[in-house]
Amino acid sequence: MIQTTIGIDGMMCEMCEAHINDAIRRNYTVKSAKSNRKKKQCIVVSEEPLDEAKVREVIGQTGYELLSISSEPYQKKRLFGLF
Repeated sequence: MIQTTIGIDGMMCEMCEAHINDAIRRNYTVKSAKSNRKKKQCIVVSEEPLDEAKVREVIGQTGYELLSISSEPYQKKRLFGLF
């Protein structure tokens, strides 16, 4: 699994976060998409890496500004880091 962090500027409220999440889910098969307006980012977990050019297009179509994209292997967080 891959975790992609997408930097996004312009989100002002929870509806903005939902708009980004919906756009990602409509265009990709993902395990999760969680946006945070305060951190200016969306964390996407997927089986396959996301196509960076398509991410730029999808975010651009929403009216928000894409700041950055980075990917890394997904590490599931364990309860209290004990397991």
